[in-house]
Amino acid sequence: MGHNQLPPQLMKFRWLVYISPVITILSLTLLLWTYRSTSAFQVWTQYYQATSEPQLAVPPRDPHDPRETVPFVAVTGTRSLLVSAYLEHRTGKREVRLIAVVLRSETVAYRCVLRCQEQLYISEGVRQIHTDHFGFAYGTADIMCPLPPSCETPSHVAVTSAALDSQDTLHEEFLEVKNQKAQRDSFPFNFTVCLSTMFDFTNVLQLVQSLEMMQLLGVDRVVVYKTNSSPETQRVLDYYTSKGLVEVIPWSLSRFLNVSRGWLPLHGPGDLHYFGQIPALNDCVYRYMYQSRYVALHDMDELILTQSVKSWLELMPLLEHKYGADKCYMFENNIFPNTVTSPPTSQTLLLQSCCSSWQNVSGVNILAHLYQEPKVKGKFDNVKTIVNPRAVFTATVHGLISSLRGCSMVDRNIARMYHTRAAAQTELTPDQLIYDGRLLNYSSQLIPNVNTVLRESGLLPEDNIQ
Repeated sequence: MGHNQLPPQLMKFRWLVYISPVITILSLTLLLWTYRSTSAFQVWTQYYQATSEPQLAVPPRDPHDPRETVPFVAVTGTRSLLVSAYLEHRTGKREVRLIAVVLRSETVAYRCVLRCQEQLYISEGVRQIHTDHFGFAYGTADIMCPLPPSCETPSHVAVTSAALDSQDTLHEEFLEVKNQKAQRDSFPFNFTVCLSTMFDFTNVLQLVQSLEMMQLLGVDRVVVYKTNSSPETQRVLDYYTSKGLVEVIPWSLSRFLNVSRGWLPLHGPGDLHYFGQIPALNDCVYRYMYQSRYVALHDMDELILTQSVKSWLELMPLLEHKYGADKCYMFENNIFPNTVTSPPTSQTLLLQSCCSSWQNVSGVNILAHLYQEPKVKGKFDNVKTIVNPRAVFTATVHGLISSLRGCSMVDRNIARMYHTRAAAQTELTPDQLIYDGRLLNYSSQLIPNVNTVLRESGLLPEDNIQ
């Protein structure tokens, strides 16, 4: 055996040492190529790799799940979630506005893929994060997608990270672009109320009373962004949906993010403010922008009551004359503690005798709580609004961030908000509260209407209605 020769067994071992890394690299390359060709790679992984920042979970889509009515779409290569897409008619250039939920700390460039007559066009998306995020890691944003001259009426749009290969866009999930036509004068609805967000909801009686009061005020559509509720609440929603009053938007953001139950991080841990209330409100404004003459943004336990006229139909000309048209009107918040019951009077005793069966329905009877807390001078007022949606660009919980003509505070003697909820000033004694019986002016119509709904929805047997 020569000096440089090795035994055959060692020669074979040295050959394996050299060739094994090559085989490993080829195998991994083939595996990665195969994986990239699958739709699973394009849609997103179930979770991002663990980092110090909040993660966005992307559950598998079930087309038969009724919660998928709002098709939340994850933006590949980012931690952004698309809610809905609308054609924007009011800016200086033609573009699609996508309402999204984004990780505010993430720096990302977007690529928009627009579908026009089965042709795909590419443009650069621009992100505008809403200033009201209340300190949570995720916030609401608009992603603006400019339209090329050859694609002025896109039917669908998809968004991806601009850092990805353009071929990856072929497998992206597209959203329908709504608001294709800008209506100016004729609308299916006069007043739409946007209620957000409903979660763990059991306050059935107050919900029925509020929906009936809204109709007496002139509301002809109520939009409920619903995460979950009791079976009794669902029966009420189904009843009003069948009557054409209510549209329920399944709101399943909690499947993607650790949403907070509070409006500040210190009030409830999570990555996004109050079950995604702000993206829901903005979606509702745009969803009904060309369907409703006016849109009201308030909660389920709030009612905007006129003081000198009977309905919102009569109220709006007064507001437009006093404050100007095509804008946002803000209404003072007045809290009526639901722990304080009105003392017996001839009128309240009559109400108690006629409505004793309501005690068998879960929830608060707003007619029994007619004492409000005094206003605290200098304290921020949680106003709610009625707006011309076509004048709104960005909405928030207590007003607007961006609009054409701004907001005006409505004189409380013209109209104000009645908020029947838990007490805010818990130190007050009953004699410090202020009586306000404005709701009783509607009782002769409200009571029989509520009884009808409770009976027809099966919440009370026929013989229990008194």
